[in-house]
Amino acid sequence: MTDPNNANDDAEPSANEENVGIDVGEHTIEELETELQDVDDPRVLEGLLDAEKDGKRRQGAQEAIQERMDAVSPPAAAVDAEEEPKEAKYRENAEELTLDPSEYEIAELGPALQDVGAPEELEAIREAEQDGEDRDPVLTLLDSRIEKVEAEDEDTGNEEIDLAEMSVADVANAVRGIDDVAELEDLLDQEEAGEDRDPVGKQIRNRIESVEGSDEEVEERLPPEEEHPHLDHPTADKQYVKALENGEYRDTWVYCETQAGELIDVSVEMLGKARELMDSYNETYDEDERVVAVLIGDDVSRHAETCIAYGADVVVYHEDERLERYQHKAYTELFCDMARWGGAPLDGKGPDEADWRDYDEPRYTVFPATNNGRDLSAQVQAELDSGLASDCSGLYIEDTVISNPVKTGQPGAKKDFERVLHMKRPDFSGFEYSTILCLDNPTREFHPQGASVIPGSFPVPEADGDRDGEVIEHDLRIDEEWLRVSVTDYDRIDEGVDLTGKDVIVCMGRGIGDDPTRGMELGLELADAFENADVGVTRGIVTGSYQFDGHVEQYTEEDRQIGETGQIVEPDVYVAAGVSGAIQHKVGMDDSETVIAINTDPDARVRDFTDYFIEGDLFDVLPTLTEAVESGNPDVEAVAADGGARTDGGRETDDSRGIDGERDGTTEDER
Repeated sequence: MTDPNNANDDAEPSANEENVGIDVGEHTIEELETELQDVDDPRVLEGLLDAEKDGKRRQGAQEAIQERMDAVSPPAAAVDAEEEPKEAKYRENAEELTLDPSEYEIAELGPALQDVGAPEELEAIREAEQDGEDRDPVLTLLDSRIEKVEAEDEDTGNEEIDLAEMSVADVANAVRGIDDVAELEDLLDQEEAGEDRDPVGKQIRNRIESVEGSDEEVEERLPPEEEHPHLDHPTADKQYVKALENGEYRDTWVYCETQAGELIDVSVEMLGKARELMDSYNETYDEDERVVAVLIGDDVSRHAETCIAYGADVVVYHEDERLERYQHKAYTELFCDMARWGGAPLDGKGPDEADWRDYDEPRYTVFPATNNGRDLSAQVQAELDSGLASDCSGLYIEDTVISNPVKTGQPGAKKDFERVLHMKRPDFSGFEYSTILCLDNPTREFHPQGASVIPGSFPVPEADGDRDGEVIEHDLRIDEEWLRVSVTDYDRIDEGVDLTGKDVIVCMGRGIGDDPTRGMELGLELADAFENADVGVTRGIVTGSYQFDGHVEQYTEEDRQIGETGQIVEPDVYVAAGVSGAIQHKVGMDDSETVIAINTDPDARVRDFTDYFIEGDLFDVLPTLTEAVESGNPDVEAVAADGGARTDGGRETDDSRGIDGERDGTTEDER
């Protein structure tokens, strides 16, 4: 990416410019396009392009020269594409592939891809899918696999790890993937010879201990009541909570929430993710475990076939007209009885005999991170005496090695945990992700491993109406005590502002602090310049103590919040003005086609996931950007240059995009 601040308007014409009689710096873009029609020599055109890059560095001028170069001497790939029919190219490539994606259904492809470990092979399979059936879910699956393989293939050798440039958190993440003790010891020597930071040394030593492990036997621990008989133990007589011992756990259970009688989108999203997880799980561990959908409410059995079509193998439902509205006591008791199938651990009683299951409790449970889902998930996991990772946006299942003495029972010991659900969620700093694990202790089992999922975190899968599944009705008498609260009257709340269908969203952050009302006005003016656009805000605006004039205050309410606890949007263009870039906010807009950020801080986190980062004051940049859009020439590079700003976003992408969301054909270096 070049810096418009360093453009040299007085640069002398290059030799190539003189040869053809064109001084690119003396022409407008329109004049240049006309002059270029008389230039047929690719070498001369290359010289003009270099001159423009060294001179005014206008994006439009570079594009005009490049377009003429392509016309004079089209790239070989373009010629081949014209000469070779798409289907023929696909058939030829398919013969060289590790596997042909057209031969697989989506559910079959996930397990098959686990045997493909080379990124270039996966890229070839993805290209074949694009040239062939071009199924969006398959492309998403391939992208996920490519990302995972590339992450695994990243060299973590000490020759490429510069500890001096890394924070303690960076070191912890880096050494987590290193299993070679000698390599870890080299890193430790490197740190001790350099900055010699105690926290960094501790992270490396902990990893060495984790990898080396210990052969010492785990010391048997007594229950708290026996170890400390002189103390009161108020939890010793729990009536409803008791962990299992040597329990049998199987299957992934998904709570499919309904509202106003209809399945909500996140229920379907979770079913698709659970299907993907269990297909991979069964392939990895040679098992035959299932996805179990749970429906509770009034007239919910009608959704059973839908759940099966979206990935469930079994649907367990409980219907009662008194359950039309969510009641946390009743729903919790019913879900837990389903999970234990009549079992009562407190009384030493296992599950009732059933044809469709032969285990004590689910292995994994997944809930929606909605208002009701958050409430139910916490209640259920507590009742089942396990843990919960709330508000997750990523799930995967892997084995892991842990050296935490709480989990191993012995300091310095290493323990392998298999089939662990890794649950990713934004941490409390707002800028990093944490991966939560729910692991057994030596004296206590923590199952099911549970998570609640932020709506919009996973794509909606394709429904397969031909899938077969089993539908099980759950039978349990509902205690009237569970229904102590009844709704006698209600008003349906206005759903508020829906930003999800907008082509352009202008999101305002804390950067408006110098003049909150004027800042919101500028955001509204930019949104008004587009046809289908609106204004959103960050959580900092909603919860902050800013004072707004009445005419803009309505645009700062919670129903316009974008992020983990707000709306999840994916517009063609997303403008983040004065937004810091917390992970919680990133979750809400990361699928936007083109992201433009405006911030005075060159190190703002938002820069890492933008296509264009304009280093400047939003009070100066937004009016210029609005004027450019209204004039019909929304050139982000030019807007930045006019304001003395820079536009070099850090978002990883395979090509560039313009402000209107369309691909602009520039390379990463040109940007």
